[in-house]
Order: sequence, then structure tokens, then C-alpha cells
Amino acid sequence: MPKFAANLSMMFTELPFIERFSAAARAGFDAVEFLFPYDYSLSDLHSVLQQTGLKVVLFNTCAGNIDQGDWGIAALPGREAEARRYTDEALEYARAMNCPSVHVMAGVIPSNFSAAACLTTFVENLRYAAEQCAGENIQLLVEALSPKTRAGYLFSSQYQALEIIKKVDRPNVKLQLDLFHAQQVDGNLSHLLRQYAGQYGHIQIASVPDRHEPDEGEVNYPWLFELLDSLNYHGWVGCEYQPRASTENGLGWLAPWRQP
Repeated sequence: MPKFAANLSMMFTELPFIERFSAAARAGFDAVEFLFPYDYSLSDLHSVLQQTGLKVVLFNTCAGNIDQGDWGIAALPGREAEARRYTDEALEYARAMNCPSVHVMAGVIPSNFSAAACLTTFVENLRYAAEQCAGENIQLLVEALSPKTRAGYLFSSQYQALEIIKKVDRPNVKLQLDLFHAQQVDGNLSHLLRQYAGQYGHIQIASVPDRHEPDEGEVNYPWLFELLDSLNYHGWVGCEYQPRASTENGLGWLAPWRQP
């Protein structure tokens, strides 16, 4: 049975961020993920995790200056030192929260940048990050973002992401397989799940095309959940979707998959 994590950056947003942990626990989740923890102290996060019993299973490296168009900087030549500071900060948070996965954000590539140079920079920064957590129970993740969601991101296809991981050639770097993005760009989700089993370390879900609860749209998620079970996938499935109304009212889809 899949293990589901609530994405607190998109779910329970009717509440302040710290209060979303308790809401997720009351809704039956054992784990959470979110975009960024850096506006909150480690002591505050540690306290809410102790109170709720939740596990944090994924967050991102810092995005950079979002107001200036950044959405990750690890692929941007000339900003290597900044990107590595973000990596070090993310790993500090991951260690403190016992979080098993960190997504290293590549970035939106400015039109005057060379895509090849950006790819080289990203590979080098991923290798740096991999070396910083070698031997620890932390995996680094690479995620392809669909152009509809994040135009100009370094890569949009799962196959591009897999090639980057191959170039990095480090055992603790894996694919963050977001099925919402994958369906829009690549399709054939069952092939991705079967063919690359063992190469993805975290999965995320949402309906396609509207990014709501996974009980509508063009993807048959119950079938894919059964497939994941047959493939012995033991990682987490992040619920990174925008609820149609309140989060609680949209959780009916989860009932058949709740742990007994």
C-alpha cells in the first residue's frame, strides 16, 4: 500500500504553515513534504514534529530570489558558491529533521545563458551536494518541471532528468518522479514506473490537467498505486495538489488507501 505524504505548501493552506502539521496529522497522514523550511527555526520545526509525530520526507533547496525570477540556482553559471551555500543549508535542515530526501532545484535558465553550460554547472553542483551527504541516509533528487508549470526550467522531461542523473553518477542522486509533470510532457506513466523502478526515490501526484485531487482527470491513479505495490516501491508518494475546495473536504479519495 502506498505511503502518502501531505504537501503542506499546497494542502491545508487555509491555516498558517506551522498549524498545517497538526491538520495533516488529524487527517490521517503520517508524513509531510513542503517547498521550503527556511523561514522557520529548526527548534520550531522540531517542536511541531514532536507534537504531531509526523515525519518530514521532502523539501527543496532554496529557490534563490523568486521576485527576480529565480526558481532554483544550481544550474546557473557564476552562482556556484551561492548554490553550494543553499545545499549546505538544506542538508543542515535535513539532518536536524531526519528528512530522507532533498530536491536540488536547477533553475529557470535566462535566455542569454548557454543550456550546455547550465547543464554542466548543475551536474557539478549535484556532485558537490552528493559528496556532502555521502554515507548518510539522505538522497538528493532531480525533478523535471513541465513548461506549463515552470517555463524555461532547465529540463522538462523525465528522460532528460534521468540522463542528468546518469551524468552525475552518484548513488545518492535519484529521480523525483512527479506524475503530474510526467503525464504532461512524457506520458506512458506505467512505462516510466516499470522501466525505471529503483531509479526514482520519491513520487508526487496530482490530477491532470487541473492539479487537483487525484480522483479526477486523465490519470487512473488507483491503477498506478496498484502498479507501485507490484513493483515493491517503498518510498513516499507526495500529494502535491491544489484542493478543489477545503483540503479536508477533498480527502475522500484517500479513504481506500489509509493504513489500517
